[in-house]
Amino acid sequence: MTLLRDLEGVGADRFRGGYSRHVFTAPELELRAWFTEQAQRRGLDVEQDRNGNLWAWWGRPGPDAVVTGSHLDSVPGGGAFDGPLGVASALAAVDRLRAQGFRPRRPLAVVVFAEEEGGRFGVACLGSRLLTGAIAPERALTLTDADGVTFAEAARRAGIDPARVGPDPDRLGMIGAFVELHVEQGRALEPLGQPVAIGSTIDPHGRWRLSFVGRGDHAGTALMGDRRDPMVPAARTVLAARSAARAGTRATVGRLVPVPGGTNVIARRVDLWLDARSASEPSTREAVDEVISAARLAAAEEGCEVEVREESFSGEVTFDAELRERIQRVLGEVPVLPTGAGHDAGVLAAHVPAGMLYVRNPTGVSHAPEEFATDEDCAAGVESLAAVLEELAG
Repeated sequence: MTLLRDLEGVGADRFRGGYSRHVFTAPELELRAWFTEQAQRRGLDVEQDRNGNLWAWWGRPGPDAVVTGSHLDSVPGGGAFDGPLGVASALAAVDRLRAQGFRPRRPLAVVVFAEEEGGRFGVACLGSRLLTGAIAPERALTLTDADGVTFAEAARRAGIDPARVGPDPDRLGMIGAFVELHVEQGRALEPLGQPVAIGSTIDPHGRWRLSFVGRGDHAGTALMGDRRDPMVPAARTVLAARSAARAGTRATVGRLVPVPGGTNVIARRVDLWLDARSASEPSTREAVDEVISAARLAAAEEGCEVEVREESFSGEVTFDAELRERIQRVLGEVPVLPTGAGHDAGVLAAHVPAGMLYVRNPTGVSHAPEEFATDEDCAAGVESLAAVLEELAG
């Protein structure tokens, strides 16, 4: 897709591979400027809301609006399609509709949500959570990144007034329907020979932070029997997560940070983040409880302490049935798929009719450089999205 090629090189991560485009950092701000320029070229009116989300309006903003879009931020070392594909496809769909002479009867907007991945401040879908009131602004403003910068500080630098961050019922009330297009995260479409699918549900999922505290010391002088090494219970927790991941549950430790982090230093603290997902909330909670119990036991045996904090949790999301059926009537016989990946559409679904489209990913890999979609499948996604927007806004 031509629009996506405009973004190649922006935020390229030489260390991790892929892209690192975290909210309000230079690469993500460059992508925001790109989106603003592209939207304005199309005659769309762009505004930034109180929570840092960008809105590009085709026509006058108003109630019962049809909204599409996604996000531009990434996980550390993420792929090129997760988020940007939905934004670029929305702009391309506007181009396609305009070329057909279409004029929306309902307000239509393309939105870019802030901090969808949680790659900088740790809470996924932060922009949509703030918009809907799913997270308290007091908590959001005090979230910190790896350098100790708070969300309030970063937002202020990006031209956002921290005093105004929080629920935006007037803007939320303008959304009559939201449809997000996203690259497939998994490999269900390839065996089916289909380029596009419709979303049905999002599995319950959450993030937990476990902080193990022991005693820092010298790696060469502290006797093994005298150590209170927090890395030991942290390592056992990683194995416990793998053990708890069964019967459809996914449990992952993707981030572990020792403090102070020297090669010849026994850490005094180790922070570890657990991600858990399953088809049901009880099974997700059961797996997390199993991991936490193992962590507490391992910490006690090593003479360490452990603090556990739930950073976020989202229950099962079922996308609006009426909207999904309407999309099916437009697109015909396309697969309807669940997903274990969270999205802004899942946050909005508790408040407005929301749905999703997925574009085939032949690798099945996401959140990594190998994430992929062919130009032909991207074009099919744009065609599908345009047809849906024409149906909803016509």
